[in-house]
Amino acid sequence: MKTIGLLGGMSSVASAEYYRLLNERVNAQLGGHAAPEIVLRSVDFGIFERCVRTQAWTEAANYLSERAQQVERGGADFLLLAANTPHRVAPQIAAAISIPFIHIVDVTADAARAAGNTTLGLLGTEPVMEPGFYRDRFAAGGIDVVVPEIEDQQLVHHSIFAELTRGVISDRTRQQYMRIIDGLVEQGALALVLGCTELGLLITPNDVSGLPLYDTTSLHVDRAIELALELRPLPS
Repeated sequence: MKTIGLLGGMSSVASAEYYRLLNERVNAQLGGHAAPEIVLRSVDFGIFERCVRTQAWTEAANYLSERAQQVERGGADFLLLAANTPHRVAPQIAAAISIPFIHIVDVTADAARAAGNTTLGLLGTEPVMEPGFYRDRFAAGGIDVVVPEIEDQQLVHHSIFAELTRGVISDRTRQQYMRIIDGLVEQGALALVLGCTELGLLITPNDVSGLPLYDTTSLHVDRAIELALELRPLPS
């Protein structure tokens, strides 16, 4: 079994969800008391939150790259960055390590293309939804992305930092999201991308019956398990 490198989600909620899913799904595959080998390096969410708020992306890249190197030195065979927003500095992190970096957008785009869904509604933090790194990565893979109006982007962003990263799940917030999701469908979305680790705790397939749901965390974990169990070769 390959060793999974996990650079902890920017909140403890995200880190815990990745760790739980990796353990549950490997055990489901192998049975008994089987569990994955994981090198986990958690980070200070307060530092990253400040970097997002002040757009200090060079500082964020340096901070996360140094910790990614620590994961590699710990014996990891490949690296997952257990959050969506920090993928803003994924190129810098990938360049700082010699093990493969498994990009969360790539695994999500693979799933969408396989299902023939090439126009996706996207929810996440403001850096994820605004033009740039995240949407550009989808576009490079032949996937069009639609996002909410600016006011609704701000609502989603605020709910992630004020509620979801603190483990707060609100029915009122869920109802606001359902309205926003209806708007994405009206824009032509054929499926929905949960572009934030914590969003899967708020929005489930039962909430969007009939609309394919791509939970980036779940897809990222599934790819990691394929790599760890050597069901798929490590990317070069």
